[in-house]
Amino acid sequence: MWQASQRYPDPAVRAFDPRFEQYRLPSAAVERLASGCRWNEGPVWFGDGRYLLWSDIPNDRVMRWDEISGAVSVFRSPSGHANGMTRDRQGRLVTCEHSGRRVIRTEHDGAVTVLMDRHDGKPLNSPNDVVVKSDGTVWFSDPPFGIAGYYQGLPARQELPSNLYRLDPATGVAEVVAGDIASPNGLAFSPDESVLYVVESRAKPRRILAFDVAAGGGKLSNRRAVIDAGPGTPDGLRVDVDGNLWCGWGMGSDELDGVRVFAPDGEAIGHIALPERCANLCFGGRHRNRLFMAASTSIYALYVNTQGAAGG
Repeated sequence: MWQASQRYPDPAVRAFDPRFEQYRLPSAAVERLASGCRWNEGPVWFGDGRYLLWSDIPNDRVMRWDEISGAVSVFRSPSGHANGMTRDRQGRLVTCEHSGRRVIRTEHDGAVTVLMDRHDGKPLNSPNDVVVKSDGTVWFSDPPFGIAGYYQGLPARQELPSNLYRLDPATGVAEVVAGDIASPNGLAFSPDESVLYVVESRAKPRRILAFDVAAGGGKLSNRRAVIDAGPGTPDGLRVDVDGNLWCGWGMGSDELDGVRVFAPDGEAIGHIALPERCANLCFGGRHRNRLFMAASTSIYALYVNTQGAAGG
C-alpha cells in the first residue's frame, strides 16, 4: 500500500537531467488527496473557490476536493461521462463529454451551454481533452474512445474522423485544424501560444506532436514529433511558464507510472513516480505551483518550484 514519504527530498521525485533540479523542492513530497475512484481524468483548478474538480469517467461523475477542509464530494452526477475539463478566460468550466458526445460550458449561474455536438451534420465521437486559447477559442480532441463500449461512455457508430477542432464560441464557427492524427488526446499550448502540443495516443510508438500556430488565427503548420514515448503512455499534459511539458505517464510499472517531465527540446528531464498510471494533470494552488495529478483511482499533489502557464 502506498504511503507518503516520511523524508525529504521525496525519492519519488527523480531528476534525469540537471535542468530538472531547479523545479524540485527539497522539502515537498507527493501527497494523496483522494482515492476510491475508477478512472480519473480532467483535473481543473478553481482558485477563486479553492477547490479541484476532476472526472471519474466510468462512474459518470465529476468530483470535487476542497482545499480548506480536504473534503471530497460529488460535484456533478451524471456527468455525461465527462473527461477533459478546463476553464475559459472568464472562469467558466468547459467540459468534454463522452456519452453526451459534446463540449459544454457551465455558466457562472450553473446553466449549461452546449458549445458543440456536431460537425458537418454528424455527431462528434467522444470529445476527450480541451484547452482554451487567450482569444477565447476552444480547442479539443475527438477520438472514439467513449463510443467503444459501456465502460467510459455508450457504444455508437463512429461517423467522423478523429479530428482536432478549433471552435470560436463567439461565432459558433468550428474548423478541423488537424484530421490526420492517430487518436488525438491531451493538448496544451506553449506559454506564448506559438506552439500546440498534441498527444497522438494510437501511434506506435506513442508520440507527442508539436505544431506551429499561426499568429492571429488557428492554422497549424510544421507538424513534427517532439517526443517518442517508447514504452510509456502519454495522455494529458500541461506546460509550465518555462515551456516544460508535464505529462501524465505510465503503463503499469514502477519505472513508468506517474508524471514524466520534458524540456522544450523534447528531452526527458524528470519524473514523479506514482503507484498508479497518471492520466492527466493540472497546475493549481494559490500561485499555480502545485501539481495536481489524476491517477487511475486516486488524486495526488506535489508542490513544485515553477508555475503552470496561463490557461493550463
